[in-house]
Amino acid sequence: MEIKSGHSSPVMTDTPPISNSRLTIRQNRLLCSSAALSQNNNLLLTVPRKKTGILDDVKSCGWLDAMKSSSPPPAILNKDSISSDASYREWTLKYPSALTSFEKIMSFAKGKRIALFLDYDGTLSPIVEEPDCAYMSSAMRTAVQNVAKYFPIAIISGRSRDKVCEFVGLSELYYAGSHGMDIMSPAGESLNHEHLSRTVSVNEQGKDVNLFQPASEFLPMIDKVLCSLVEITKDIKGVKVEDNKFCISVHYRNVEEKNWTLVAQRVDYVIRTYPKLRLTHGRKVLEIRPVIDWDKGKAVTFLLESLGLNNCDDVLPIYVGDDRTDEDAFKVLRDGPNHGYGILVSAVPKDTNAFYSLRDPSEVMEFLKSLVTWKRSMV
Repeated sequence: MEIKSGHSSPVMTDTPPISNSRLTIRQNRLLCSSAALSQNNNLLLTVPRKKTGILDDVKSCGWLDAMKSSSPPPAILNKDSISSDASYREWTLKYPSALTSFEKIMSFAKGKRIALFLDYDGTLSPIVEEPDCAYMSSAMRTAVQNVAKYFPIAIISGRSRDKVCEFVGLSELYYAGSHGMDIMSPAGESLNHEHLSRTVSVNEQGKDVNLFQPASEFLPMIDKVLCSLVEITKDIKGVKVEDNKFCISVHYRNVEEKNWTLVAQRVDYVIRTYPKLRLTHGRKVLEIRPVIDWDKGKAVTFLLESLGLNNCDDVLPIYVGDDRTDEDAFKVLRDGPNHGYGILVSAVPKDTNAFYSLRDPSEVMEFLKSLVTWKRSMV
């Protein structure tokens, strides 16, 4: 596997996670107060001479449409009509429920080693209005912990690694934050890779952990953009700018729809002078990431290689996720040498690279429990 970023040294030594509050902007980030901003005017909000920002699926002329299409209103998501049920049933003919198809999946898994990859928001926890309150239930935590007794598990999230670690609270898992750009092994486990280097850090318990951070060189740039976004959106009611270390999320879930265009324009204004950053969108969130050949699919491949499970006929990778960013991982398991099953978590029909589907986190928990029951029956 190669990382293509046009720069060297993809790995940096991480500092131990901050213990007092990992649900806010990290203390070692640039201060985003008016005083700090006034001292750094040369870094912030300069009028661009030309537009050089890289926009992926969000185009400057179609921001509002893109934001609406990725953010169906609750009335649609919760609609319990005959037509919507019929549409969902038709969709599940192509993407069957992983619960009703469980025996079929396990018949393929027999004699194989399962490696499980899980998204967090919308998969292990419900989507909530306030991102900092996306807690997983104790029952879900127990379900994940029980599965981890039998199979290696990695949580791959757009959140910062520190945040998702705190939310999940299980030290025996692998964690990949910032859409896979910040990977950490459990204490005592390694991230051995033939071609890519990693570094060693210390976790909160004082134990050695392995880190892999392919976008570390972008951190100073992301710091500057983070402060600019906080300042330029502070007068838009409901906006939340979230520091996810190697990427930035601008949440507009609590913004009145009439102001969505304004949010888009402000974000575009900040990043247009940063050609090394790109913009994508998810469910009521705009995300700024480094331009690097890395995504959740690459993270899955890296973890399989590090675990010695890459290109093995006796390995079955399973990835469960709900977001458009999970499609990269679904595609890797569908089309790549590490053939496995993607499972999309969705209550509405969507185009996807996944093989199977689950409606919501409650069904994800049932799937996890079924895995444990199946494994115990094989002993």
